[in-house]
Amino acid sequence: MLGKSIERAETLAKTHVGQRIDKALAEIWLEFSRAQITNWMRIGAIQIDGKVVKPNAKVCGGERVRLNAAMPASEDWLVAEALDFSVVYEDQDLLIVDKPRGLVVHPGAGNLTGTLVNGLINRRAELAQLPRAGIVHRLDKDTTGLMVVAANNKALKILTRSIAKHDVDRRYVAICEGILRKRRRLDMAIGRDFRDRTRQRVRDDGRDAVTRVKPIETFRGHTAVEAFLETGRTHQVRVHLAAIGHPLVGDRRYGARARLPKQPTEKLVDAVRKFDRQALHAAGLAFRHPSSDERVEFESDLPSDMQFLVETLRQDQS
Repeated sequence: MLGKSIERAETLAKTHVGQRIDKALAEIWLEFSRAQITNWMRIGAIQIDGKVVKPNAKVCGGERVRLNAAMPASEDWLVAEALDFSVVYEDQDLLIVDKPRGLVVHPGAGNLTGTLVNGLINRRAELAQLPRAGIVHRLDKDTTGLMVVAANNKALKILTRSIAKHDVDRRYVAICEGILRKRRRLDMAIGRDFRDRTRQRVRDDGRDAVTRVKPIETFRGHTAVEAFLETGRTHQVRVHLAAIGHPLVGDRRYGARARLPKQPTEKLVDAVRKFDRQALHAAGLAFRHPSSDERVEFESDLPSDMQFLVETLRQDQS
């Protein structure tokens, strides 16, 4: 069963050079899932410079993309699954999810089940009628915390627009290596790392990216910080803090080396070396509600692994 006709036109920017075309388009067209884009490419509904190309073709920069397709009435291929995640708020227009570590947000290659989307449609079957099951922004698999999910088409359009216009306030709490003594506004463009396709890095020809960071507690060799996004690039907080010499604890992809202060306690050595994910938590969300237009705010406490790390860092100072 098919829904409304969809047409889009886009020119691929140089910042996507070397990236898979299906992934680049998923980053540009936030309202569609990567799986949907990949399917459209395979059936010829998406053409690149007037030609049908494979989803894994690489972006050269400057390609003209045209989409002409009928949107499926629902994402019937998705499997509803009962999964362990918290919903801290819910109404007819949206849900606020508190995502645990280890949970992939959307199905993709190697993750067709067991994702947040599978859990959402198990909770509310009507979300299968929406692109991405209503998800309007993502968190990395091992980043914890708050996400907003739209529950109908009107809310999806409004929230997607708010994200694109940077009208959604997103506050993160992170624990980084080294001592960060003052507030900083990190204005550094981010793009794909050509040497490692799973990484991003600071690049002059990348996409604009701005993060405001504020130290909230200093330890002997680490700092707990708040990070506020002015843009929403992939791995933005992780890349920016690593670029100024303060990678997140546990974030080995971006240079964390389990650094320790002089004469650490055994408990601290164990806690830092065994922390096996980036110490990053989406702690706050604030935006205008899509129906009432009133500002709504949500907060999430640190998960237990980050709480334990903070307490261990505090004890090391006494």
